[in-house]
Amino acid sequence: MAYSNFTLDTVLETFDLEEVDAAGIFAASEPVQPSELLTAVLARNIPLALAVGTEKVKSELIIANVLVELREQLEHRISFFSGIEFNVDADASLAGVCDFVISLSPRQFTLKAPIILLVEAKKDDLLVGLGQCVAEMVAAQRFNAEEGNDIACIYGTITSGIDWLFLKLVEKKLYIDMNAYQISQCDTILGILTSMVAQKA
Repeated sequence: MAYSNFTLDTVLETFDLEEVDAAGIFAASEPVQPSELLTAVLARNIPLALAVGTEKVKSELIIANVLVELREQLEHRISFFSGIEFNVDADASLAGVCDFVISLSPRQFTLKAPIILLVEAKKDDLLVGLGQCVAEMVAAQRFNAEEGNDIACIYGTITSGIDWLFLKLVEKKLYIDMNAYQISQCDTILGILTSMVAQKA
């Protein structure tokens, strides 16, 4: 089994996690204004991504650009990976490819701890990606601990490019924000992602 085989129910049961659902978990995050470049890129890319409609095109034309903007805003203090193999514990089914991984290490050529954020792209239904994203977050927790670079929170995002749903894992507690944010609120999305990197969310 790999990350993609987990449902929310199976990942909670397998790793003995407690689910906490609440609206507005990340509402206190300060908005971060997107650059003129990102604003122009999204204005050009979003209509095309919606017309094509595949998960791949939304990842390439929307999600990747938002995450690259995050890296730029943070002056390359984080590293960004896309489509990377992240095999932590095959016996526990914590193996497979992650859509996007953000690490607090600035080293870009190899993935280093601590991993702070996992981003899972989905075509439309965000809830389908919950189990997969949470399994990746559990893997990141273990990876960081094994590397001796443990951090308090691991964050996750499930997104269609248009809608963004945010998660937080603290030890065995999984917090799921019941509010979804739209790409039209790009400043809010960038603010939440920035607060996650700062571990203030």
